Amino acid sequence: MGSSGAGIRLRRRVSLLLLLLVVGGTTARAREAQPLPEAAAAGTRRAPERHGLSLDFYAKTCPAVDQIVANVTAARYRDFPAAGPAVLRLFHHDCFVEGCDASILIAPTPTASASSKVERDMEENKNLAQEAFDTVELAKAAVESRCPRVVSCADVLALAARDYVQQAGGPFYSVKKGRKDSKVSLAGKVRGSLPRANSTVDELLRVFAGKGLGAADLVALSGAHTVGFAHCVHVLGRIYDFRGTRRPDPLMDARLVKALRMSCPSSGGSARVVVPFDVSTPFQFDHAYYANLQARLGLLGSDQALFLDPRTRPLVQELAGNRTRFFQAFVASMDRMGAIRIKKGKKGRSGKSATSTCFRSDRSPSSTAVPGFPLHPRPSLERLCLHP
Repeated sequence: MGSSGAGIRLRRRVSLLLLLLVVGGTTARAREAQPLPEAAAAGTRRAPERHGLSLDFYAKTCPAVDQIVANVTAARYRDFPAAGPAVLRLFHHDCFVEGCDASILIAPTPTASASSKVERDMEENKNLAQEAFDTVELAKAAVESRCPRVVSCADVLALAARDYVQQAGGPFYSVKKGRKDSKVSLAGKVRGSLPRANSTVDELLRVFAGKGLGAADLVALSGAHTVGFAHCVHVLGRIYDFRGTRRPDPLMDARLVKALRMSCPSSGGSARVVVPFDVSTPFQFDHAYYANLQARLGLLGSDQALFLDPRTRPLVQELAGNRTRFFQAFVASMDRMGAIRIKKGKKGRSGKSATSTCFRSDRSPSSTAVPGFPLHPRPSLERLCLHP
């Protein structure tokens, strides 16, 4: 069956879950929009050094780069809608480990020793969807055909993430460019750099503070969970054995527990089954994620914790009541995240100094992480974003 049929099947699967969960009642009254508080520094780690990016970085060398990438992402989103949130997640996982440098794209090698393992070898990155890597690969190939050896893979990834936000109904925003690609990818840098599905707010604030981000950024960027899916393994504890009680999390709405159990059995289920983060509008980039948290419909423990903790609850309440304010906060935080630890000088590799490609994929073509999606061909350009 064609790719459009796969997208229809995905929506039917999610629709079944939503029918089981009657999301009703009134939501909290929208509060008058007020400025979010300054990003609170949690912990004592010094904020990472930032280097300048600019909107016109490729004005003379590749002025059409935004449109070239947008053409690819639009086609990918139409044929593989799950690629959208997958690319957003890939961008986050790249930036939070040693900065926005495309190091997440460096492919593992089958015979790598423990000391030479890359970021993608780590458990935290095992479920990154192949569709996200393929999208960057295709977009980079398109850029190379027009502007060879100019644009970095890190910039291509940042642009693709922005495009998918807009295509799902979110805001369009200008992306600053000028990132350099990392020469290395180190598995040892991953642990402790990324939030976990059951992270506490203390842990989340500590991770974000290590990137120079604060509570406002944490809540705004978590809003990316208004689209996308999580694997069942990340919710089994909450719906079957919360903290060893052999009962579901009492703070999760019972209707959601029932619906999730239909898709995620306690044992014997498929490791590839996914469930939506946002049970009300899973394909729309909006602020419903925050209203869900208020209604105890957060999927992950780390999501629901944002409403339960008094330090982040006011931020959740504000964004739940004002979509425009959420869009503004999300764009500002994406800009800050996209500037984490930008490589400078010999620490990074620009499009001009790198080969014409960003990463080498040693993996054979695979089906999408969303069950029911068809196999799809690899791009014609076999080597992309290659880091020697």
